[in-house]
Amino acid sequence: MNVFDRLLDTRPLRFHPAFRRWWAGNALSVFGGQLTTVAVLYQIWDSTGSSVAVGSAGLARAIPVVLFGLIGGAVADNLDRGRLVLLTRTGELLAVGLLTAQALAGVRSLWLLLALVLLQAGCAATGAAARRSLTARLLTGQLLSAGVALNHLGFQVAMLVGPTVAGLLIAEWGVSGCYLLNTVTFAPAIYAVLRLPAMWPEITEPRRGRETIGEGLRFVAGRPELRGAFLTDVLATVLAMPTVLFPMINEQHFGGGPDTLGLFWSALSLGGIVAGALSGLITRLPRPGVVMLGAAGVWSVALAGFGTSQLLWPLLGCLALGGAADTISVIARGSLVQLATPDSHRGRVSSVDHIIGASGPDVGEFRGGLVAAASSASFAAVSGALCCGLGVAALAATNRPLRRFNAFAGRSKETQAPAET
Repeated sequence: MNVFDRLLDTRPLRFHPAFRRWWAGNALSVFGGQLTTVAVLYQIWDSTGSSVAVGSAGLARAIPVVLFGLIGGAVADNLDRGRLVLLTRTGELLAVGLLTAQALAGVRSLWLLLALVLLQAGCAATGAAARRSLTARLLTGQLLSAGVALNHLGFQVAMLVGPTVAGLLIAEWGVSGCYLLNTVTFAPAIYAVLRLPAMWPEITEPRRGRETIGEGLRFVAGRPELRGAFLTDVLATVLAMPTVLFPMINEQHFGGGPDTLGLFWSALSLGGIVAGALSGLITRLPRPGVVMLGAAGVWSVALAGFGTSQLLWPLLGCLALGGAADTISVIARGSLVQLATPDSHRGRVSSVDHIIGASGPDVGEFRGGLVAAASSASFAAVSGALCCGLGVAALAATNRPLRRFNAFAGRSKETQAPAET
């Protein structure tokens, strides 16, 4: 391992062509998804002028996560996961192609736009579990942790760059430019999946029906390390997600200017990117549960600082620290979930991971908005951060399997799947 790999372990990209293609295609898809997200919001606002209508786009994206997430996990544990990803990516491409067509045709129908967003989100949710499980089939051991870190780094960069590029495209060519570029980003993603080997789950016989989903949920419930990993994410997002408070705190302390408001999101993303770039320092650690709990604790402290800061630079520093802690926590949790789950259950467990990760921030923003409306934005931030910190401390004290899980010890008997029912 060279010096650079000790900071950012790039061995999965250098030595595993299949993962390299998959990583690049997935990162470009996330970037393209950001273009479409911004374009949809802009198009709805431009055609309706209604904040309620704009909010309906978020609902159209959130509903399929719950409706199709668990179903997709069950399907991923019965079919070739690469083929499932290919089918759902093709469905997403079709939806974005139709978004491009309606924009070029000048159609101003809110219901059509929401229907296409629902179609794209449904396809993405159905394939999410299969996408998450592919890295664990392509990489093993310490390289799996490095691969999870690289996936998250690509996600963070796409989340930072995507909205900026979307704004430039809309200003120059309108929303159709965003949709069209998104269709192009699907090409490397689909090519990467086509080059994958067969990815059938390790099962002895097919499983069908609702019992498949229920058995997967029972598997999660019976594994303390998995329960703890998911509960840590729930505590961090539902209790302490700060982004809904950004406009209010910006208005109260910094005059409400869009320039300072943009710095809030940039600081959060920048912290995440820096942590991702230095992820080699954490992916070699054998106790991802301890890393995750520690990072969640730092997240709560950073957001408490964010809620109490009345000067811009200390506030941005707290957000950057929070973004770094969030990235470390996500990387550690992703490694633990994949390593603690046998391949026969990886699709269903990954679907639970996806649902919690995708819906937790939305629920957290709703909670933060309610508390801020009843008190103040600062109180909402600080109280949520303190509750998160107390919850994480209690979890760390009571969940011994989560603390002691060893990423490099090999799969123990406790991680083997029970007999299918």
